[in-house]
Amino acid sequence: MQLKEKRKRSTVPGRKESFGERAVRDFRKNSMIYLMLLPVVAFYAVFHYGPLYGLQIAFKNFSAGLGIWNSPWVGFDHLADFFNGFFFERVVSNTIILGLYDLIFVFPASIILALLLNEVRHRVFKRTVQSITYIPHFISVVVVVGMLVDFLAVDGLINHLITYFGGKPISFMRLPEWFRTIYISSAIWQGVGWGSIIYLAAMANIDPSLYEAAKVDGAGRWKQALRITLPGIMPTVIILFILRIGSFMALQDEKILIMYNPVIYETADVIGTYVYRKGILEASYSFSTAVGLFNSVINFGLLIGANFLSKRFTDTKLW
Repeated sequence: MQLKEKRKRSTVPGRKESFGERAVRDFRKNSMIYLMLLPVVAFYAVFHYGPLYGLQIAFKNFSAGLGIWNSPWVGFDHLADFFNGFFFERVVSNTIILGLYDLIFVFPASIILALLLNEVRHRVFKRTVQSITYIPHFISVVVVVGMLVDFLAVDGLINHLITYFGGKPISFMRLPEWFRTIYISSAIWQGVGWGSIIYLAAMANIDPSLYEAAKVDGAGRWKQALRITLPGIMPTVIILFILRIGSFMALQDEKILIMYNPVIYETADVIGTYVYRKGILEASYSFSTAVGLFNSVINFGLLIGANFLSKRFTDTKLW
């Protein structure tokens, strides 16, 4: 009888369902979807939110013998040591410079490739180019760096070409001024094809009648790309740009760790590699946690700011 009364109340015209009733009804309707989502939620809960418990050691003088709870609190001493440290200016400036290079060169590369591929009418050639540009994404970072070391060695392919044309061999991997160029160039090569997929998918949703109308008006392919294709994918570009801003300070630290050596610390040492040296090699767990937390807070602030500006000046936003 109570169940029947509840059902009657839920079907009364004009009655607004409570949040609990809506949640139960939605769960019953989409139970299989929620079941599929469960492993993803468990993954993030265990590996992303669970470790947040250990962030408190950034404000403690952590000792493995005492444990997290019993280690003494030191407040912001570790952050103060980092800000006043000898390497602060170097690691922060290198991180910012590489982050800016990533936004200026790596991020637009996928958009440019997608625009070019969208103009290709020969299907076989288009698919061949797509396959060739996708492949580097599936090569591991270790293999990519190994290829760079072999190609850029003093007796490698690049230097053979330089000497063939009358130049002198260059020790690319041991010169600080070459590190950023190598890092960004390899990032473009490895990610340009994979990054273009989402833009090509967005272009597929553009109304073909817009191109037909542009042709009638006398617009060439360049103007069609500029006036129709690019505005059509702009919401996607903005969303991905916001996400990229949110990881501005989070570089490919594992790639840098494999590439760099003490000779090129001047331009290669970033916050992520500094945290690795202090935390893993020197066992300064509290200090490295504080520096990593500082980096994450900066990224979070940039994400909030980018989304706010996008919401203010455009109709596209993350939330």
